Amino acid sequence: MRPLDPVHSLKAKLGLLVVASVTVAVLITWIGLNNGLGPSRTFPLAIILSLLLTQLLARGMTSPLREMTAAARAMADGDYDIRVRSTSMDEVGQLAQAFNTMAHDLGASDRTRRDLIANVSHELRTPVAALQAQLENMVDGVTETTPASLELSLEQTERLTRLVTYLLDLSRVEAGASALVLTRFSVGDFLEECAEAVSMVDAAKGLTYVVDVAPEELELQADVERLRQVVTNLLQNAIRHSPFGGTVRLDAYPFGDEVVIEIGDDGPGIAPEDRDRVFERFARGTTTSRGPSSSGGTGIGLAIVRWAVDLHGGHVEVADTDGGATMRVALPAVARPAPGVSTE
Repeated sequence: MRPLDPVHSLKAKLGLLVVASVTVAVLITWIGLNNGLGPSRTFPLAIILSLLLTQLLARGMTSPLREMTAAARAMADGDYDIRVRSTSMDEVGQLAQAFNTMAHDLGASDRTRRDLIANVSHELRTPVAALQAQLENMVDGVTETTPASLELSLEQTERLTRLVTYLLDLSRVEAGASALVLTRFSVGDFLEECAEAVSMVDAAKGLTYVVDVAPEELELQADVERLRQVVTNLLQNAIRHSPFGGTVRLDAYPFGDEVVIEIGDDGPGIAPEDRDRVFERFARGTTTSRGPSSSGGTGIGLAIVRWAVDLHGGHVEVADTDGGATMRVALPAVARPAPGVSTE
């Protein structure tokens, strides 16, 4: 029971509490004395009824604090689902709302931590197990040391390297490493270099890389290494979901005062309901659409892409296409870094 909940100030509540208790005490005293009860019976009765009223009103005022104490103890044991009933309009009610928000954020952080451990454990276990089995077979003489077997081992090692690189990049995101080294460069030459680099690493699928930049002399001012990180992550994502013998397209064109870079593939595409969340850290796509969970992705690479694009003051999104998936990156043609980002 919280009869003072509509009052917007804790001071006002305390004032009402004092007024109510004094009023009850005076009223009982007046009634008792006028009905011949005498001071010996009237005063104790007035005190007892005043205390009962004070206890009733004060209990409603302090119950959110008791609930927060119990919730804090539960959170210390790992239960972040508990919430405090926040019906009061005063400072205690605002504190209860802030407490519920904190509990929600802590719960989300805990789920993210669990997802990170699960995702990284899964991603590490698969290549490590495959690499260990391959090397054990070579050592035991079950498998001959041939270029093909060594290439398979190298493949698993490269997968581990990519995962470690993602985690290092993520640590930079958390540390706020946001300095940009800005240079002006040819977009066409840059995309050709990126396509050539990934084609040498992922040649097994027999993919075709098509680079189309219009106009050919299109230039961009940005941090080359950060942008290489963006394009490489998007290319690896496209390669992962492309069918054997498919085509990966790299397009670039000016749009207003921006330069747009699009990377598309012939894969299964991304469901509309997943398009906003694929750039969140550790996001897992549904199995019916293209997503990290469908092909062993970590859910880290696209989050790093968004972070690097945000540093440049640009934006990244999943473009609407009839087939496959196209990632669209829009960057200012003349560098316009996000607030707080230092440049060199």
